Amino acid sequence: MRAEKSIQTRKRIRKPYIFKQALKYMLIILSILFFLFPIFWITVTAIKGPGEYYNFPPRWLPKNPTLIHFKSVQTTGAGGYTALKNSFIIATSSTVLVMLVGFFAAYSMARFKTGGNNLAFMILSQRFLPPIAIVFPLFLMMRVINFIDTYQVMILIYTVFNLSFVIWMLRGYFKEVPIEIEESAMVDGCSRVGVLFKVVLPMTLPGLITTAVFAYIFSWTEFLFAVIFSRTRVFTVPVAVSAYFGSEAQLWGEAGVMAVLSMLPIFFIGLAVQKHFARGLTLGSVKG
Repeated sequence: MRAEKSIQTRKRIRKPYIFKQALKYMLIILSILFFLFPIFWITVTAIKGPGEYYNFPPRWLPKNPTLIHFKSVQTTGAGGYTALKNSFIIATSSTVLVMLVGFFAAYSMARFKTGGNNLAFMILSQRFLPPIAIVFPLFLMMRVINFIDTYQVMILIYTVFNLSFVIWMLRGYFKEVPIEIEESAMVDGCSRVGVLFKVVLPMTLPGLITTAVFAYIFSWTEFLFAVIFSRTRVFTVPVAVSAYFGSEAQLWGEAGVMAVLSMLPIFFIGLAVQKHFARGLTLGSVKG
């Protein structure tokens, strides 16, 4: 009797548990489908024929898939493949530059209290100002020195606007490294520069990678500065995508191609650094 009661009790307990697990996995699947659907739809749009965009009910898969938009994406609008090249040069250059500057600035603030206790917050507060508020004076300055529509102006602006975020993030990561480890290395004969590159850098590598990825994404996807400071030479992917939508026509196929191609670099970067990304998101997140 006791055994039967025990079995019945376990069954009563197990039913709610199974229901909760099923509900949890159902919500996970629905969330994944919700977030993946836009990617699926824009990918399908890139291979649809021009007559299939406005079908009702919508055609989920193209009847006759075509790659014609991959060929015309360069000859229509601003020039899609040129925009991809420009975005790659600008995003890569600005990310490397901002990480170099931010690395040394953040370490100095974390270890030597450079600027006191309020400098870090003052630097972060630069992001509180809406970018649109300073676009016009910046445009006038860059026009005077003939920097409009050049790689230099885009790299410089993205570096400056990413710098406050990079310094704030890296400062938190550096403060997570116990100072005793650095002191021990210096007692063993390691120089301050050696400690920085042989001890601190390996320990904060996940945080550095995470910060660099966010800086790269900002430079890759930013639109306001790109549309103001570029003309016909250094326009980026967001500007090129906007050029496919005009008052007389909307080139959905070409826009879909650009959206798909612009996602690929971020996708591959995410795959390459995924083992560091999760730890980098939490490392240093508590301390400010």
